[in-house]
Amino acid sequence: MASSEPLGSQINRPSSELETFPNPAPERDYTIRMQIPEFTCLCPRTGQPDFATLELEYVPERLCVELKSLKLYIWSFREQGAFHEAVTNEILDRLAGALSPRFMRLTARFNVRGGIYTTVVAEHRAADWSPNAPVPLP
Repeated sequence: MASSEPLGSQINRPSSELETFPNPAPERDYTIRMQIPEFTCLCPRTGQPDFATLELEYVPERLCVELKSLKLYIWSFREQGAFHEAVTNEILDRLAGALSPRFMRLTARFNVRGGIYTTVVAEHRAADWSPNAPVPLP
């Protein structure tokens, strides 16, 4: 019997689940950087949509986040009312809780609202981790 839902919609729905996979190089500090240019949530005061580009950077410990599950997790905020500061910290807390990274930074660059651009930067650092010294190159 044919479904009335679009092809693939059964698996492409917003989700609060985050999938992980083993870090392929746990012996090394390396940085994973992701840009998520289509983040949307709702203003809790007006119900109007707020748009942002999220920039996620992290140094994994034992786990990495699977990209499709990250996409569906970010999509789950589309109908939620949230202040910029609260939603940025909520996403960072959830990702850091799922991955236990050595370091994680989430930068949320919100589009202009009322003539004001808002950028929120939140960080997580494992208690026993410190970054390697930068290597100056000629």
